[in-house]
Amino acid sequence: MPLNMSLEEQIGQVLVAGFPGPTPSPEIIDLIQRHHVGNIILFSRNIQNAQQLRRLTSELQRIAREAGHRHPLLIGIDQENGSVRRLGSDATIFPGNMALGAIGSEQMAYKIASAGGHELLELGVNLNFAPVVDVNNNPANPVIGNRSFGEDPQQVARLGSSAVKGWQDAGVIACLKHFPGHGDTAVDSHLALPILPYALQRLEEVELVPFQSGIAAGAAMIMSAHISFPAITHDEALPATLSPAILRGLLRDQLGFKGVIISDCLEMKAISEGVGIARGSVLALLAGIDLVLISHLYERQRAGINAIKAALDSGELPHELLQQAVERVIQLKQRYLSWEDQTPPQAHLQWVGNVAHQQLSEQAYALSTTLVRNQQGLIPLQLQSKQRLAIVYPVKQAWTEVADRKLAIDDLVQQVQQRHANVSVHPFKVQSDDLQDLLNQVREADIVLAITVNANLDPQQTALMQALVQSGQPVIGLAVHNPYDLIAFPQLGTYLASYEYTPPALTAAVHVIFGEREAQGHLPVSLPGIS
Repeated sequence: MPLNMSLEEQIGQVLVAGFPGPTPSPEIIDLIQRHHVGNIILFSRNIQNAQQLRRLTSELQRIAREAGHRHPLLIGIDQENGSVRRLGSDATIFPGNMALGAIGSEQMAYKIASAGGHELLELGVNLNFAPVVDVNNNPANPVIGNRSFGEDPQQVARLGSSAVKGWQDAGVIACLKHFPGHGDTAVDSHLALPILPYALQRLEEVELVPFQSGIAAGAAMIMSAHISFPAITHDEALPATLSPAILRGLLRDQLGFKGVIISDCLEMKAISEGVGIARGSVLALLAGIDLVLISHLYERQRAGINAIKAALDSGELPHELLQQAVERVIQLKQRYLSWEDQTPPQAHLQWVGNVAHQQLSEQAYALSTTLVRNQQGLIPLQLQSKQRLAIVYPVKQAWTEVADRKLAIDDLVQQVQQRHANVSVHPFKVQSDDLQDLLNQVREADIVLAITVNANLDPQQTALMQALVQSGQPVIGLAVHNPYDLIAFPQLGTYLASYEYTPPALTAAVHVIFGEREAQGHLPVSLPGIS
């Protein structure tokens, strides 16, 4: 047995578990103490502010150490930046991947990741489930979109590799995701199993390019995707997470990856409504997964542990396979973690949200804003004091399964009102509001600033934008998430992309709209049918 570990300790080292609340729950304490679970995932539900997070990670490590764990816990988080981030507003808000793709600078991608890594490590988070290196070449992709650096495999490879080096040079383990590529899907694997119908040659030319580059850059971890690739597996119902041909054959043997392979969360419906979570835990390890991720429910985490133990007892899961997975996890911990390096919870925070990081972030956002079209010369916006500006924006509970932040519309309105007093604001409830009623409200405005969020995937927003364009009023379109919205209303003559609806991204867009800065970003994706 590796490092003289009991069977229970070994099983605990290959499980990653999440829990609710800002303090260690009785369930997570039980998993760490009795079941030797060695790895934790945190979400926004666990985080109130920086000081509380620092206390939480310290407390989790203390529980593990006192329970006799030989190595510290891996504590991971999805801090992709941009739309998908878990830290609160006291940490620096950095631009996400597509905004960095609009800048196109490897140096900037490195600096942002390095700065973010220093903040995470100071908060006791030693693993970041980032960067996303999916090549987003499908405008209808409902789950990746602006989480990707763009549609060019070479650019995604360059920026992804720079981000890997940035995170890991700061001492945080980086994780390439979602292998072998989630960029060309029109289905969200949180909700169903996407199928990619391509031959291996196409994967080698597109999807695999950034993974090869990230491996060469030293990425310590790769996350699998719950996506079907029948050209490799010969089975449409088999997700990559459960496929030996993809994980052992393609990733280990062909691409030569020697690090840790983690599954995406087994509670996503592509697995939970397929083979199920308990069975999925066993099949994942058999396929070549080293870390089985079960993010939410204690019963499911226990079921996964029990299923793995039963499969070992029956001989279905060879002990040797489990040992190999444990050895890879322990080697990773030995490289990045030690009990001596655990920062005390009362330590002063010198990295989190510091002035240098705020300045870096502002600089990056200023470089990313992209003016896609300005056919009528509406930007820079020059209004007389009597002229009326109407702001229209969509209201919806959540935009994707992973983006956990709301549209910061109040920030945007406030910024606009500081520059022009005569402003009216018109929320548009995407599912329910009467379109004609809204059009009547804004008819008297001299110009309309229309905010859109993934409008190309939303018939109601599309109908609203088409009606505004046809009304003949001057309209500035501001896409604050994916930049593909213009595809749905190609007649719009003025169109700006901020790539995300974080407060600093919206601030940067306002600077451009009012002519205080020139837009410097370049679209990292193409808009089919748009000149």
